[in-house]
Amino acid sequence: MQSPVRFIPPSAFELLMMVLSIVSLVAIVLHQFGPFNADEKQLLLYLDTSICMILLSHFFYGLFRAPNKKRFLKVHWIDFISSIPAIDVLRYGRIFQVLRVLRMLRVANQVIRHLLKHSGSTMMASMLLILVVVISGSAIAILMTEAGHPDSNIETAEDAIWWALVTISTVGYGDHYPVTTAGRIISSIVIFAGVTLFAGVSGLVASTVLSPKSDEQQEATEQALEHEEEKMNRQLGALQTEVASLREEIHSLKNLLSENRPKT
Repeated sequence: MQSPVRFIPPSAFELLMMVLSIVSLVAIVLHQFGPFNADEKQLLLYLDTSICMILLSHFFYGLFRAPNKKRFLKVHWIDFISSIPAIDVLRYGRIFQVLRVLRMLRVANQVIRHLLKHSGSTMMASMLLILVVVISGSAIAILMTEAGHPDSNIETAEDAIWWALVTISTVGYGDHYPVTTAGRIISSIVIFAGVTLFAGVSGLVASTVLSPKSDEQQEATEQALEHEEEKMNRQLGALQTEVASLREEIHSLKNLLSENRPKT
């Protein structure tokens, strides 16, 4: 009896890379066709390049850990090609990542259960995604709000990114700051998000230090369950074979009895 093909859900960081690919693809489309000025388009380009660096790091990390590197390259070569920065045509290869996300939606229940079992990595991946979205979104928003104001000191894409990094980390150098009401509202949201994110990261680090073997224990439990499942499948197959043999013997006995029955 053939065992059914098992669905292997993606890890939290694999899903994160898919989502970042979609964000990067949106940034490229906006860069090419959006009604933005030169500084805003430059900011979108910086965002896409940063995501490219994350995607390439994830690719080489997966290649380093892959037991069969040729098979890994055969499956993930499009991920490497589409993550090369500064080549616009190749970046549209991230559409394949979009298709992967859509395919994941068909088995969303299994994916969610898998992510809930690995809550630590899921939380870390979610925080990284929120961090990227907040930094990029706030930089674009503050540049669109502040640029052109006579008293503004945030005029370029570099100024906006530097302001976003300094504000979300709550350092506050004071060299770049908003002067409009809308810009100050954006700053308040970024500061609140930064405090929340860094508090969550601190909690995750503390949890990892206090229970370093929890992931190993969970993985060992899952392997034990898989072993028991395979054992039960083998026993079930042997039982089915034995039942089929008994049916054949009963059928043979019935035929033998019918042949030896005295004729009236």
